[in-house]
Amino acid sequence: MPTVEQMFACIRVCQTLSNFYTEIHLFRYDGKREEIYILAGETLGITIFSNGRWEFDDDTET
Repeated sequence: MPTVEQMFACIRVCQTLSNFYTEIHLFRYDGKREEIYILAGETLGITIFSNGRWEFDDDTET
């Protein structure tokens, strides 16, 4: 079950994506890792941690 902090962060992130008309393709809660993962737009990945902090995935290849 997501934490309260995670749920509020998720709402903020999803609202921001929506404000920029970015499609959300995948929304997943991983109970084992206790993380929420959102895949949006073409290549935008966001992980929301149990403490409510979030970060963009760094999938850049050199």
